[in-house]
Amino acid sequence: MAARDPHSSHRLPPRPTECLSPEVLLERLEEEINRAGRQGTALSCLLVSIEDLEQIEREHGRPLSKQTLEYVGLTLRRELRRFDRVGAPSERELLVVLPGADAPRGEIVARRALARLHVIKIEAAGRRRPLRVAVMVTAWRAGMSAQELVDQSRAAAMRWREGDPGISGGEPARTGGGAPTL
Repeated sequence: MAARDPHSSHRLPPRPTECLSPEVLLERLEEEINRAGRQGTALSCLLVSIEDLEQIEREHGRPLSKQTLEYVGLTLRRELRRFDRVGAPSERELLVVLPGADAPRGEIVARRALARLHVIKIEAAGRRRPLRVAVMVTAWRAGMSAQELVDQSRAAAMRWREGDPGISGGEPARTGGGAPTL
């Protein structure tokens, strides 16, 4: 005879609609790293940087900048698998955790995300234009912690922005006025 709780539900929990906080994001990333290490599976992350946030904040204030980041996070959630996660490691970027995805698969997700985010328009300097977004794809390697993975993504993004052609550890993708490019 099986026990049954009349107050429990066998349905899956609702899909999260909010971005994870920095603390919860790092905790979730550590869980996925531990799982990938135990099971020998791939794991990659997308570091999503919205290049227009500072301009939005200057022209329209901090609340709209924060709302833009939240909207981009929600848009990304709708494009991802149920077990992928989106979090905000800082007030200026999002991190997408992709369990089971190696760097090439992460790049595919990045291109899809960029295509979707490209349709978001903002008004800046009196005209509407596509949101400018940069995405860095970074694959986890054995021995790397969650914070190291995030730091490596940020460092690769910084080198890429500075024009370093020898970026290692991350693959950039960016959109602004045209199709996503690498």
